[in-house]
Amino acid sequence: MPEFARKPAESYRSFDTISGTSLSASDLASERHYSVIEISKLWALSEKTVRKMFEREPGVLHWGTEERLHKRAYRTLRVPETVLHRVHRKLRKAS
Repeated sequence: MPEFARKPAESYRSFDTISGTSLSASDLASERHYSVIEISKLWALSEKTVRKMFEREPGVLHWGTEERLHKRAYRTLRVPETVLHRVHRKLRKAS
């Protein structure tokens, strides 16, 4: 696979089993996906904080380039609406 090809970090099947929902792949693909900037504006947090919150969350789409000797890594995250609500509920329960 060429290094410029993009693919999600999580498969839809693993997302279904982790989240406990029965969403089909077409449901997940058609739902709204938020960028880190959009979430940071919605929740009045810094982009760095939002990125840390969602980096390891199952169901979040990741793509970008790896860090190399003289180039820094670029990482793009897209957060599906269901994941956004799940994290919000989890944070609300913790407080």
